[in-house]
Amino acid sequence: MKIVTAEQIGNIDRRAIKELGIPGPVLMENAAAAVLTEMERFFDGLAGVKVGVICGKGNNGGDGLALARRLRIRGVPVRVALLAPFAALGGEAKVNLSILRKTDVEVLPSASARALAELIAWSDILVDALLGVGLSSPLKGAYAQAVEMMNLSGRPVVAVDVPTGINADTGAVMGAAVRADLTVTMALPKRGLVLHPGAAYAGEVRVADIGIPPEAVEKEKINTGLLDRDSAWGVVKHRKPDAHKGDFGRLMVIAGSLGKAGAAVMAGKAALRTGAGLVSVAAPLGLVPIIQQQVFEAMCIPAAESIDGTIGMGAEDELFKAAGKMTACAMGPGLSTHYETVQVIRNLIQRLTIPMVIDADGINALVGSLDLLKRAKAPVVMTPHPGEMGRLLSIPSGEIQKDRIGIAADFAAKYKVTLVLKGAGTIIAASGGEIFVNTTGNPGMATGGTGDVLTGMIGSLLAQGYTATQAACLGVYLHGLAGDLAAKEKGEAGMIAGDVIEKIPEAIRETMK
Repeated sequence: MKIVTAEQIGNIDRRAIKELGIPGPVLMENAAAAVLTEMERFFDGLAGVKVGVICGKGNNGGDGLALARRLRIRGVPVRVALLAPFAALGGEAKVNLSILRKTDVEVLPSASARALAELIAWSDILVDALLGVGLSSPLKGAYAQAVEMMNLSGRPVVAVDVPTGINADTGAVMGAAVRADLTVTMALPKRGLVLHPGAAYAGEVRVADIGIPPEAVEKEKINTGLLDRDSAWGVVKHRKPDAHKGDFGRLMVIAGSLGKAGAAVMAGKAALRTGAGLVSVAAPLGLVPIIQQQVFEAMCIPAAESIDGTIGMGAEDELFKAAGKMTACAMGPGLSTHYETVQVIRNLIQRLTIPMVIDADGINALVGSLDLLKRAKAPVVMTPHPGEMGRLLSIPSGEIQKDRIGIAADFAAKYKVTLVLKGAGTIIAASGGEIFVNTTGNPGMATGGTGDVLTGMIGSLLAQGYTATQAACLGVYLHGLAGDLAAKEKGEAGMIAGDVIEKIPEAIRETMK
């Protein structure tokens, strides 16, 4: 499913109205009808409840006014608080206000804090129809106060389109934001509903069909979509009955250093569980016995090591030679930032002719030398977390979080890589401009080693012949789903990376159903 910015949905609305001739009041009426339907589904009917609708002066408020009328027709007691004078409303909102004032529904104009408190106390359910996608600056004044009162009320809140206070494009909280239990969003999901922290404020999100024709959407050329089961299923390759291990690729995992053999083990195991035909773990010579005892199914490539137990300068040519027999390479987990190791990784990135996924210390090796990516001879997938991304770009990780999609997209385009920006709602940005936001995963995966697991999974898919974008998308989706399956069994607090690995086959099976 495609997801949109505030500008894009505005363009779509205008196109539907001006080019395709759908009257604005019709779209507003459809929106109100959809919100009512989803409220009845969410609350298992509205019998015996009273609904307070809190409206702004724009189209979002107009949706709320139309909803109030429909609630009254349905026999649901409803009251409306308008945070503006009657005269401030225009367009479709003014039309719906005029209609509503001819009914017995109480509409309070320029509602004071006291009037708002009385409405909230009277209500069993609150509807946030204040701003929708139209917010561009931090909340203040009566709007900020109304948001605070809704959040402190203890009443369930239904947000119309986007919870007030959430930036529709980035998910940022603009000073304060409504914590909704249900958000009914119109036509298409907004980016801010799937990006954090906005996703945590939206509650359950339901997308309402308000009658916008596909033609109005297609002309917008939206390049961002949700990565869910449907999109992942379309990528999965089925195995032929007469297949053999050579059909599923050969992956070289370059990983590990003294004290970090576990990273190599987890990446190798994850690669095997994801279906690679053959996996070879290249690690410092001293770690090979440990790795072979933990990953029986993998082969090991003993690499020359530095005096500090990391991959040393003498390993470069032998790793390059070994790569000639492989179909993909994964590098980075547990490598360290030893100066010899860094130089080996930098050189291999320029020399290898097979697709590669770069993570962890492989990413750290590129700090200050990003232009090396432009010399890569094969497709590259990079999987930084916000901290690593911040180091690459020399900006605080907090700045990364403010615009995850924009930063990921710009980086992918500039350096011609597929970028996986990890975190809640992982972003996959392809060099050609496509962007995906993942829908799987949970906080239990915030534990050491899960990134190494993802590296092995993406590397495995690259080795099997998936494109960089396909491998990144499918790897991220399956990784999150495996984490969700592990959390269901173990609970989030006690999960470890190994639990995720063991659930990879089940995640693949669930995706292929």
